[in-house]
Amino acid sequence: MEELLLFHIPETSPVYRFYKAYKKNPWDESAMSLAVRDLIDMGYRKGFIGKNLWQLALTEHLVTCENAFSLSCEVRKEGGEGSVRDIALKDAAILRKLYTLDLVGDSSSLFALRSFDDSMSARNAEYGHTIRNAMGELSKKLSKAISDEAFLDMLTAFYKKYGVGMLGLHKAFRLDKEGMITPIGSILHVSLDDLIGYEWQKELLIENTEAFLKGRPANNCLLYGDAGTGKSTSIKAILHKYYGEGLRMIEIYKHEFKYLNNIINIVKNRNYRFIIFMDDLSFDDFEVEYKYLKAVIEGGLEKKPDNILIYATSNRRHLIKESFKDKEGYDDLHKTDTVQEKLSLSARFGVNIYFGSPDKKEFENMVLIMKEQAGIQISDDELLLKANQWEIRHGGLSGRTARQFIDYLSGTLA
Repeated sequence: MEELLLFHIPETSPVYRFYKAYKKNPWDESAMSLAVRDLIDMGYRKGFIGKNLWQLALTEHLVTCENAFSLSCEVRKEGGEGSVRDIALKDAAILRKLYTLDLVGDSSSLFALRSFDDSMSARNAEYGHTIRNAMGELSKKLSKAISDEAFLDMLTAFYKKYGVGMLGLHKAFRLDKEGMITPIGSILHVSLDDLIGYEWQKELLIENTEAFLKGRPANNCLLYGDAGTGKSTSIKAILHKYYGEGLRMIEIYKHEFKYLNNIINIVKNRNYRFIIFMDDLSFDDFEVEYKYLKAVIEGGLEKKPDNILIYATSNRRHLIKESFKDKEGYDDLHKTDTVQEKLSLSARFGVNIYFGSPDKKEFENMVLIMKEQAGIQISDDELLLKANQWEIRHGGLSGRTARQFIDYLSGTLA
């Protein structure tokens, strides 16, 4: 493994530790059991799909290894050619031999651990179902590659279709305690069709997003309005709809704004389009984190990358809390400047989309549609009577209230 140049496997990897233990003495059950345990734990966390855990672990390393070859393939140009490909071919020769290790053919109880069913820890897997399936299929193909060129061509095709590394194989991210990007494993899949009504709002959001994905000029978006009207749902649905076209999303909170420049430096040269998602955004008088956001949106000396937009939701149109004393001035010598400072952040969002609470008729229509979707067996008259009683006690007219009512009804009637 030391001979690998582009696809070098670190000594801390379970793949490296298992190979070393196997090459040293495959019959040393103490050493091999520890190495096997590490591979099993790895397979469980990542949700590998397939029969040969060794090959799956090796494949996972290849599709997450960011190097000159894999990144050049990702950009969907004439990547992976010339001297870089020559080096990659030398690595491919070594990797093909690693794939042929006979770890599942032995009848001993130790090697029998190499056989798994077709789904492991799918619910909490690190990768989504699509990527896990794709890695499983790639693993089978690589193990049967008839030449180094064929092996590399299979790997190249995967990079061009799915990407490479964390940013390629995952669709959504958050920041850890150190401000580093980390993938979100389990994501609620919602569709724009799940949001009943708000047609022009959804259309405007779609138009802006599609322009962004096609490399045309697009605006940062602020979705504002009443609580429970589907602002956050709309943005989550946009990610689900356009993930296959290269859209990725990074969720951050206002206390993390100080990391914005670091985030931009990490993602600006990748072949994806990133939406930085800020949910329920608002600021009180004493909070100054919005200044980081203003600087990023407006840009300093460095031009803001074309592959990054900011989508935010808020119950406040102007984001920063305002009071009568701002307009009255009191002891402020420049009250106009104070007001303009508080309005300047929202003005940096080129697209502002208002989500208002539904009226009575719209609310009842939402409930009726959700009833059909849920397959609830109850008359419309009884449903609407219960729905009206529910909304009076539970937050008023909104799409969220309608959804909570239908969930309650589905549970109790079941």
